[in-house]
Amino acid sequence: MNTSNPSKYSQLFWMFLKVNLLSPSGPASVGLLYKEAVGTLMTEERFVEAVGFSNFLPGSEALKLAMFVGYAAAGVPGVFTALLGAVLPPTVMMFVVAFLLQQVQHEDWLTGFVKGMSPAVAALIVVVAWELFRVGQTKTIGKRTLIIAGLSAVALWFEVPSPLVLLGAGILGVILFR
Repeated sequence: MNTSNPSKYSQLFWMFLKVNLLSPSGPASVGLLYKEAVGTLMTEERFVEAVGFSNFLPGSEALKLAMFVGYAAAGVPGVFTALLGAVLPPTVMMFVVAFLLQQVQHEDWLTGFVKGMSPAVAALIVVVAWELFRVGQTKTIGKRTLIIAGLSAVALWFEVPSPLVLLGAGILGVILFR
C-alpha cells in the first residue's frame, strides 16, 4: 500500500464521487462500488469483508464503506479522501431535492412516482445480495450455507435487528465451517 501516491487519492475521491452521484443510497451503491473498487483497489474477499463490517456496525453503509475502502487503499488520508467524495454528492443533492420538494409537495403525480421507484429499489437490493452471496461461496452452495441463510431470513422475518443477525450468522459460520 503506497499511501503517498496522489493518484490513489484522486482515484478514491472520483470513485466515491461517481458512485454517490449515480447511486446515492447506501445499499444500492454497493453494486456500483463493487465494480469500481474490486480489482483496482481491493480484492473481492476484502470487499465482502468491508460490506459485512459496514452492515454490522451502526451508521451509514456508504460512509462506512468509504472509510474501509479508503483505508485499505491509502491509509488514514485515504479515509478522508473517500469520505469527501462520498459526502459531497448527497449533501448537495439533499439541498436541491429539499428545495424542489417544497415546490411540488402537494402534486398528485409525486405519490405515483414514489410507488414506481419502490420495486426498482427492491430489485437493486436483491441483485447486490445475490452478488455478495455468490462471491462469498467457493464452489457450491452447501447445506451449512443454506442453514445460515435460512436462519438469518427467519430472524429478519421476526424483526431481529440486522447487526444481531449478522453477528449470529458469523458465530454460526465459525461453528459450522471449522
